[in-house]
Amino acid sequence: MKRFQIILLVLIAIAIGVIVSLVGDFSTYETFASAARHPDKEYRVIGVLDKALPQVYDPQKDPNYFSFYVKDKAGNIRKVVYTGSRPTDIERSEQIVLTGHMQDSVFQCSQILMKCPSKYKNDQVAMGQMSGSNSHSGQ
Repeated sequence: MKRFQIILLVLIAIAIGVIVSLVGDFSTYETFASAARHPDKEYRVIGVLDKALPQVYDPQKDPNYFSFYVKDKAGNIRKVVYTGSRPTDIERSEQIVLTGHMQDSVFQCSQILMKCPSKYKNDQVAMGQMSGSNSHSGQ
């Protein structure tokens, strides 16, 4: 083989590797069950707020702790712990997209995207800070 052909093959292999790695980064919406299978990986879970179950947010005690319950697209309800302040009007959202990972049976959330009714507001995004040690993870 000529030198040019070898270089061309190496460049094609590198391009294929880059394309495969980029495609692997595009995440689809998952369920709590699939997120639980790989707790070390971050997932995006779509669902609705379960208004019948309690929401816990006490800014006096910890302004960066908000817990609530979400029903995913498979019908599973899980507790969600968000490391940030309670998003305004979360109860008015039609859908919630959560970004985070499962820890035991609790979804540790770092970002919330709320799909609000179009007549009310546009999409809203809330960002939290993930910490290695969360004193509230057992709640």
